[in-house]
Amino acid sequence: MKPKRTGLKSFVSTRQTLDTLNTAVSIMEVECVREGCQSETLRRMAGSVPEARCLTVVFKGSRKSLDLVCQSPAEAQRWARGIRTLQERNQDDKMSYEEVQTLLQMINIELSEQYALSLFQKCDRSADGRLDHGEIEEFCRELLRRTDLDAVFTRYSANGCVLSTVDLRDFLQDQGEDSSLVHAQSLVLTYELNEWAQKHQLMTPNGFTMYMLSKENCLLDPEHSVVYQDMSRPLSHYFISSSHNTYLSKDQLTGESSTEPYIRALIHGCRCVELDCWDGDGGEPVIYHGHTLTSKVPFLEVIETINEYAFKTSPYPLILSLENHCSGEQQVAMARHLRSILGNKLLTGPLDGLEPGALPSPEALKGRILVKGKKEQIADGSSSSSDLSSDEEGSQADKGGPKKAVCNISPELSDLVVYTRSVPFRGFSQAARKPATDMSSFSESEALRHVKETGVHFVRHNSHQLSRVYPSGQRLQSSNFNPQEMWNGGCQIVALNFQTPGEQMDLNQGRFLANGLCGYFLKPPFMCQKDATFNPENVGGGPGHRPVLFTVRIISAQQLPKPDWDKPTSIVDPQVWVETYGVPIDNNKKKTNRVDNNGFNPHWDCTFNFTIHAPDLALVRFLVEDHDYTSRNDFLGQFTLPFTSLRTGYRHVRLRRLDGSSMSPSSLFVHLKIASGDGSPSKSPSKSPSHTGAATHP
Repeated sequence: MKPKRTGLKSFVSTRQTLDTLNTAVSIMEVECVREGCQSETLRRMAGSVPEARCLTVVFKGSRKSLDLVCQSPAEAQRWARGIRTLQERNQDDKMSYEEVQTLLQMINIELSEQYALSLFQKCDRSADGRLDHGEIEEFCRELLRRTDLDAVFTRYSANGCVLSTVDLRDFLQDQGEDSSLVHAQSLVLTYELNEWAQKHQLMTPNGFTMYMLSKENCLLDPEHSVVYQDMSRPLSHYFISSSHNTYLSKDQLTGESSTEPYIRALIHGCRCVELDCWDGDGGEPVIYHGHTLTSKVPFLEVIETINEYAFKTSPYPLILSLENHCSGEQQVAMARHLRSILGNKLLTGPLDGLEPGALPSPEALKGRILVKGKKEQIADGSSSSSDLSSDEEGSQADKGGPKKAVCNISPELSDLVVYTRSVPFRGFSQAARKPATDMSSFSESEALRHVKETGVHFVRHNSHQLSRVYPSGQRLQSSNFNPQEMWNGGCQIVALNFQTPGEQMDLNQGRFLANGLCGYFLKPPFMCQKDATFNPENVGGGPGHRPVLFTVRIISAQQLPKPDWDKPTSIVDPQVWVETYGVPIDNNKKKTNRVDNNGFNPHWDCTFNFTIHAPDLALVRFLVEDHDYTSRNDFLGQFTLPFTSLRTGYRHVRLRRLDGSSMSPSSLFVHLKIASGDGSPSKSPSKSPSHTGAATHP
């Protein structure tokens, strides 16, 4: 059945759950709201979710109670406070003009006094200065009307009233989608709720709106929401989602170490986590940021957590990057725990049928966990004692300090390193003579220097061997560098502080949003050849240079959040940034004007043009901010994705919070168009043959 909106009051109380419940409930049906685990269902969950995030909405009569688990205690309090406020204002089931104004503020919209009053008076059929149930419903319809969607509907409707399947096919063709008659008919059957229209294969404005708001019309190409790339290439041919100091929940000086950050990282598709291992009491190693005030977490607990969550999101291989500072005795304990806890998941020897010294593919390593670390002995007989004690001691060199020698690696731990052997980097010529199973770590400054000064050689090196890049030791607050610069150089394991949200983590999440969130993203072919000539600093021609004109029209936004819920009367003044990231020539940012006092349905109708020179490496980020005259603009929401994974046409951009989680139903309504560099129409970027899983590599 079609969700029924029973008035402004019920819309306010349920607007954030309509997608989930597929219904709306009048506030008159609510008996009370109970905070905490106050129902039988929630009491059974006690211990698994914090009680402060739970509440139960109890309805009158026989209707079943609604249990809610919110994302934070503050959100639970807002729900409870909002429902109780609505109950207090619902004693006579009528609303005065003042009450309407208050509720408009609650849903983040401020209408001009003239418009609000005229709309109120228009709906006040009884002329008694109060809106009854039916009048409130009319007020809602007028308020919620999507004039932007109405305009699109009218443009394609032959008669201005309905869309025939022919009309709908024209729309789908302009969208760059399947425009067959069968597909058009299937959309009518799926989204049209009017029985008469459905019977006659017609789509009404309501049906069109439901289709446009559905996941079927989202910005991300649905073919890229699953694993669509070729996963049989060597590991060095992929960007790999990677975490730095994974055990930390905050900064690297005093932050807490725990297993929870490992869970969050793995759930978000991270495929390389870091373990800083030090001697602990009772012969048991611990993990923490050495020589700081960060707390310690037992190595054993971390491995147990990794064992449980390693493949919850992605089936492809997980790399454990060991920073080994332990004595020989506790290294033996580390090896014992790895074997006993991880069992068959742990890779302990080369795969059959693979050439010695070659890297296997993600497909061949499905469900396996690899240990990255030093080995006791190498083929030429030299000892690992000449290696660095930690991959990250290179940060001392950045500061002009000495490089520290390592303690011996225990045979038990050394034996667990198979395809990811850590070695110091001593130049491209020497590395080219080493097996692909050798890999080096670079500080962000070292990696950036190679990208800018010897970019072609760095790309060639990374076509053959894995490189790990980590943040500078001077980032005491666990801030992050721009990962795009490292991806431009072909670096696979670009490790970021997942615990620190912001632009850099948005880019990381956007990079790995496609290909089924599996944590592996195939590099473009021009970065995977041993004789590659791609220069990440210059794309004036040659490999990777495939310029396209990208046109973005920001039309409107819907139901934007408030940045400060402690100020219920505040209304946002939103503005939108469209940002492109890629090779240096493709880095660009453009913004709309601000819309004053409207976070509910602001309109811009603002168009930007971008030239993307190397689209196979580019990311697009939509950022919405609350403009502020006196201080820094507040973040409202963002969405980032690979340029090659976006769809053209009219789309809704589903915004995400600062931590990357969904912010439904907040969205942007946009129109996107892509043309080739000479101005001729271009196919959707996701259809580029150079970016598909079928792309050929040497």
